[in-house]
Amino acid sequence: MRVPAPVERELGAAASTGTKGSTMEVKIGVRSVHRELVIETELSPEQVEEEIRNALAVERGVVALTDVKGRRVLVPTSSLGFVEIGEDESRPVGFGGTL
Repeated sequence: MRVPAPVERELGAAASTGTKGSTMEVKIGVRSVHRELVIETELSPEQVEEEIRNALAVERGVVALTDVKGRRVLVPTSSLGFVEIGEDESRPVGFGGTL
């Protein structure tokens, strides 16, 4: 049996217009999976929310997130349990917080 390819909305480096030097954590709960996916992205919370809403509006949509290291995570919208969008975080500079 052949399964049709899902419609995909890409969210990542190509769609990024977020502030350089800041990152945000996105947690995704997947149904029937005990651990959540944690993705660090350079997108703003508004961009992440908009793209997830767009993927949810499409039948058999797929949320595709690209993290700060260029790795892609794809989650079918039918498998989403929850999405937690974190606050913007500035990247630390220097060694001040390591002592």
